[in-house]
Amino acid sequence: MASKEVSEIPGLNIEDLKLKGFRVHEMPASTSIPASRGRRDFYKIGLTSGNTAIEYGGKIIEANGTFLVFINPHSRHSVIKYYRKENSYACLFTEDFIAGLKRTELLQSSPLFNNREAPVIPLNDEQATFMTGIFQKMLAVHNGDYPYKGNLLRSCIELVIHEALRIQPPQNGLQFINAATRITHLFMDMLERQFPIERTGEPLRLRTAQDYAAGLSVHINYLNRSIKEVTGKPTSVHIAERIAAEAKALLQHTDWSVADIAYGLGFEYPTYFNNYFKRVTGATPKSFRVSKV
Repeated sequence: MASKEVSEIPGLNIEDLKLKGFRVHEMPASTSIPASRGRRDFYKIGLTSGNTAIEYGGKIIEANGTFLVFINPHSRHSVIKYYRKENSYACLFTEDFIAGLKRTELLQSSPLFNNREAPVIPLNDEQATFMTGIFQKMLAVHNGDYPYKGNLLRSCIELVIHEALRIQPPQNGLQFINAATRITHLFMDMLERQFPIERTGEPLRLRTAQDYAAGLSVHINYLNRSIKEVTGKPTSVHIAERIAAEAKALLQHTDWSVADIAYGLGFEYPTYFNNYFKRVTGATPKSFRVSKV
């Protein structure tokens, strides 16, 4: 099922990215870069100098100056406006390209790629010069014929991530106050990793609190108690809200039929999905889609 809005990122060939798993390009000086709302399967690190506004997870983030931005593939985003002052670059890569246990763990655990926020890290002149050098190196290596350029590019990505963490260390890192907070974090991570739904042939697997308890190897009562203690909301509410959010995204940003969306989200029949969506959102899937056109 095709997205209604096809991204046209300047200098980027999506098929080439999917084939090789990596792409780096220089951003043009522009005030009208088209919005890219389609969610894809690559991480993005941008080095930008200028004025930028990014819509990320329903929030507008505005930045002026030179900064790094880290975007998770599981979160919808779009560049609303952009005006470049100096050299700006974007590096895109898939999780498969990174490969290796340590690098994959770095991606999955790093607060830089949080699903709910878009970390924007301001850089001073010295830091900007250093980061620009790394991106220029990636560009040169990517366009060259060095036989081990994949390994070198992976090292460059890793260096950018570590330098960003050094420049702006996370406030809380991944330290947990107690067992309830830890299990809540694991639940939230497992919930988010189920999305986005890319095709109806791979429907949502985990849809109930019992499913998540089994996946986390804990008793359902312990999971429910921990989630409620930490967040104030039951496990089932978190699941319902996330499924509803995904349904809204599919209704708004794809041309999938309501039946296809229902099957993709794991509903056996479209009528079950219609009733579920109306109960959670107060609107039917069809009326919601019409209101967003």
